[in-house]
Amino acid sequence: MDLRQMEYFVALADEQQFTRAASVCGVSQSGLSAAIRGLEEELGTSLFSRTTRRVVPTDAGLALLPHARGMLAQSAAGRDAVVRATHQLSGSLRVGAEQCLGFVDVPPLLERFHRRHPLVDIHFTQAGSHELTAQVRGGELDVAFVATTEHVSTVRTTELGRRPLVLLTPPDDPLAGSGRIAWSALKDREFVDFRPAWGVRSLNDAAFAAHGVRRRVRCTVDDVHTLLDLVHRGLGIALVPEHVASKSHAEGLIRVSLPQDSTPQWVVSAIVAPAADPSAGRLLDILALEREARDAEPVADPALA
Repeated sequence: MDLRQMEYFVALADEQQFTRAASVCGVSQSGLSAAIRGLEEELGTSLFSRTTRRVVPTDAGLALLPHARGMLAQSAAGRDAVVRATHQLSGSLRVGAEQCLGFVDVPPLLERFHRRHPLVDIHFTQAGSHELTAQVRGGELDVAFVATTEHVSTVRTTELGRRPLVLLTPPDDPLAGSGRIAWSALKDREFVDFRPAWGVRSLNDAAFAAHGVRRRVRCTVDDVHTLLDLVHRGLGIALVPEHVASKSHAEGLIRVSLPQDSTPQWVVSAIVAPAADPSAGRLLDILALEREARDAEPVADPALA
């Protein structure tokens, strides 16, 4: 059993879905599937019970889970201890992030940073991307993880990834099952959307304006799970980043695509203030190393998945 297998095993146990687990690990679904199958063959037993909707640990999988988490924790602690012994950093790091960015999981990133640099005082703020961008530009934050390309010309920007927007509807909505629709099909429909401070709200407003389509935002929220709950309850439909439609809270909602050539791209970036504390660079170094490690992992033959 190697650490890569343990990482994939824990992610699948937590997410209970191959696609989401592969996304969390930054690996192809076929690669994750092959690693899990190899682990099961090595141990001589099934670790997951697979159905058409969920993947849940078997009794053997549940027995292995705490040991797998322990292996990963010990490995991370060992690496961080070496870094602490050779790189002492102090000061104050002010970090901000919008919720549910997909391409970066901020709490574990801050945990890794804190382990490596315990003398740095971390201050974390969660807000909409436009609020965070203004705070970085004004020097109130050192670094922020945002989902907007607006007003970032005066700060250092590193793109972390992008995804298209998709429409989510309840299963009984007239548009459910349409596959792909024209923008005109959304005329005068009622929506659930985020506050204007969120990056996706600006994308949505600009897209509807560009296509001359009028809509009514019936419910305005500041939380992804609340948005999904309101759509489930029939209080509106929602245009969201693709990865939000894959969350477990979105199970049962119908995903509908818009024209490929005119669907906005939701872009996630790290932005750094011009006079940021040096610790901001160390934080992004940790993120970059983790992403490079995932990208360097071998990709399994899809035919074996």
